[in-house]
Amino acid sequence: MQLDLLPAFADNYIWILRDDVGHALVVDPGDAAPVLAAADQGLQPVAVLLTHHHADHIGGAAAIRRRWPSIPVFAAPDDRIGLECRRLDDGEEFGVGSWRFSSMAVPGHTVSHIAVHGHGHLFCGDTLFSLGCGRMFEGTPAQMLASLDRLAALPGETAVCCGHEYTLANAAFARTVDPENAALRRHAEEAQAMQEQSRPTLPSTIARERAGNPFLRVDAPAVRAAVAARLGREPVDRVETFAELRRWKDGFGG
Repeated sequence: MQLDLLPAFADNYIWILRDDVGHALVVDPGDAAPVLAAADQGLQPVAVLLTHHHADHIGGAAAIRRRWPSIPVFAAPDDRIGLECRRLDDGEEFGVGSWRFSSMAVPGHTVSHIAVHGHGHLFCGDTLFSLGCGRMFEGTPAQMLASLDRLAALPGETAVCCGHEYTLANAAFARTVDPENAALRRHAEEAQAMQEQSRPTLPSTIARERAGNPFLRVDAPAVRAAVAARLGREPVDRVETFAELRRWKDGFGG
């Protein structure tokens, strides 16, 4: 099994999971061009996964289907994905070759967003980022927090394969919230070194995100204290802690 990523647009990633003979699951192909170029070099797509309906995640799927008309497409249950596909419900299992995956409903960024977990990999679209989380375009803070809690409960070694290269921007915010966090500092320094070498900072792992991502640490005293200082009072519960943290990040620049 081999995990690769294809850059797209300014900061998107298209994830490619290949088996030993080169058959590949293609995740969130917002642009078909990188996938078609990889196919010219030997990539053999056998399935496509779409985590949510935004154009920068699904825009290339139709062209991929035209190149490979019989390729199955697994997608979030959303009619805004205007493509013949198998729409995945929460907890649904599905197969790609010899692999088995399970879908998870993770509303928040969109109401129909899904994540897919299997074989030590989590494809989470724009729900969980390295040291951050997605904006809430459609869901509520309670929904988004519950979704992040579900993802954080996965095994620590799980590879977090998210949709964008946002780690450095997220690290700047996270260190403002939680400046004494040594694990966060190490994560940020390693990400900086990777980017200076033009290397992707992803995938992360669930364990690293639990240790440094403030959106997975709303119960941590340091994060709660930072939010309380911003509010001028103690947050009433963990949902308010998360909601204020997300509002803070929105104003911070991402």
